[in-house]
Amino acid sequence: MRGVVFDGKRAGVVDDLEVRAPGPGEVLVAISAAGLCHSDLSVVDGTIPFPTPVVLGHEGAGVVEAVGAGVSHVVPGDHVALSTLANCGACAECDRGRPTMCRQAIGRPQKPFTRAGRPLFQFAANSAFAERTVVKAVQAVRIPDDVPLTSAALIGCGVLTGVGAVLNRARVGHGESVVVIGTGGIGLNVLQGARIAGASRIVAVDANPAKEAAARRFGATHFLTSADGVREVLPTGADHVFECVGRVELIRAAVDLLDRHGQAVLLGVPPATAEASFLVSSLFLDKSILGCRYGASRPQRDVALYAQLYREGRLLLDELVTQTYPVEDFEKAAADAEAGRVARAVLTF
Repeated sequence: MRGVVFDGKRAGVVDDLEVRAPGPGEVLVAISAAGLCHSDLSVVDGTIPFPTPVVLGHEGAGVVEAVGAGVSHVVPGDHVALSTLANCGACAECDRGRPTMCRQAIGRPQKPFTRAGRPLFQFAANSAFAERTVVKAVQAVRIPDDVPLTSAALIGCGVLTGVGAVLNRARVGHGESVVVIGTGGIGLNVLQGARIAGASRIVAVDANPAKEAAARRFGATHFLTSADGVREVLPTGADHVFECVGRVELIRAAVDLLDRHGQAVLLGVPPATAEASFLVSSLFLDKSILGCRYGASRPQRDVALYAQLYREGRLLLDELVTQTYPVEDFEKAAADAEAGRVARAVLTF
């Protein structure tokens, strides 16, 4: 079968992948579509260290082909969106409703794929850039058949991360102010999360003025090409600032833009050894800097919620899909995504 493999030097499409059958508590999914997220590109450029060779992709949707023993919440033929959380469901963190903190879901890559007899790693417990993948049952979330799979694919990372950061981590309140630095795939979802939460002033900041129309479509009330102008819109600062780029100078800007009792939420991914600085005295007025893993999501609950919001016209998905590419055009899709020519490229199988 086809898939996108990174061998440590180059990422490219191969056609001789094999994947094992699902074991107990697992699901085999035929991938229909998968979003190309910057996290995939960050593995290729070394920003995110990951063992190789690895089958890339982590934002996918498809159709269940087979289930292992003990799986009852999905059956062959069901449409599913996939999450990256292979959480155990039984530890203290899972029991508290915090599956993103489950230690079984962090840093334990499996090897369900082979190529010419050699095992390959699975990226983010998912590997959606393959015609078929095996995931834990908890990662497969059933969605209504009328949600297009090219759009549903984006729920599994961009929507869970961006909208979840607003609703679950920051818990933005009705009438509060929000600044979003960076309006790529994650930033657009933060914008619509802020809109859904009822934020009053939603300021999008992006150096590319061509992104204004999309930012306003997703919920921005103001658009700026530099964070320097935020104080003209919000003189006392913002209740919430989301950094969605992953640059240390923008992290500092996010902290500096906070109002009293404000929160800076870090979503961008800088290099693993990056360090950011801020004035300690600036935090004494009850300000906070929050890390955020995967939107503090509970996928079995949140994916279903977002699918319903989409069906009601409140959550935008189709508009996130800037362009679709057959998987054979992975290199073009990656180049377009890297250059910022698309908000979200979607690979199709």
